[in-house]
Amino acid sequence: MVSTWENLFFIPAVILYLLGTVLYFIALTRRRETTGRLAFLVTAAAFALHTLALVARTIAAGRLPASNMYEFTSLFAWGVALVFLVVERLYAIKALGAFVLPLIFALLGYAAVLPREIRPLVPALQSYWLQIHVLTAILAYGGFGISFGLAIMYLIKERKETAGNFSSRLYQLLPDLKLLDELIYGAIAFAFPFMTLVLITGAVWAERAWGSYWSWDPKETWALITWLIYAVYLHARLTYGWKGHRAAWMAVIGFLAVLFTYFGVNLFLSGLHSYV
Repeated sequence: MVSTWENLFFIPAVILYLLGTVLYFIALTRRRETTGRLAFLVTAAAFALHTLALVARTIAAGRLPASNMYEFTSLFAWGVALVFLVVERLYAIKALGAFVLPLIFALLGYAAVLPREIRPLVPALQSYWLQIHVLTAILAYGGFGISFGLAIMYLIKERKETAGNFSSRLYQLLPDLKLLDELIYGAIAFAFPFMTLVLITGAVWAERAWGSYWSWDPKETWALITWLIYAVYLHARLTYGWKGHRAAWMAVIGFLAVLFTYFGVNLFLSGLHSYV
């Protein structure tokens, strides 16, 4: 069964995210302030429809929609969109949309081709710890997704600056390197406590479901690897003053680990956390 109300909101949301992506690219390449404002409004409308789609599925399923790849991929995209809208609202960095919206659209595009039937929860997932675990993961992944977009912006601007290409339109549109570096740090500092809670709540949930707090399941192992990458980033920054180029690459590597923890483990490795 697929919720009709969910489809009513989900499909327009995907279309608006695509439109927002196009508008942000136009704003980035043409330097049109009004287009940037319109892109933000379109993205906000897409996010509202996306939220309604998730609410509709929650009502239809009678639970938080986080039991299969379609549902969590949609939540993943929603978390990135939520953090993006907050950052965009606070800092008005229009260029960020051109780097984050494609990620959101790609996630939802992938979700759209996955099986979408609402199925009963398997016994291991019938726990309120699932809801806490997933909600913390959404906020963590959302923050890490924004840090990834900011890091790509940093590396592009740095490369143009190193090459002396100061007259480039893209160079002029991207924020100052120092601001980008601070925002990368802020996004990771926001997300890291939630990633820590992902591990803690996951361990408690695993003990309730399978009788063991930790079993070195592939998903658990890669979640720990992801946590360690960001822990190293924060430790190096706060202790040794790591900033700039190395820090930006750490943010990129960390988010690639996030993607593999979810997609790679589910698609290529088998374990207790694998699902379709």
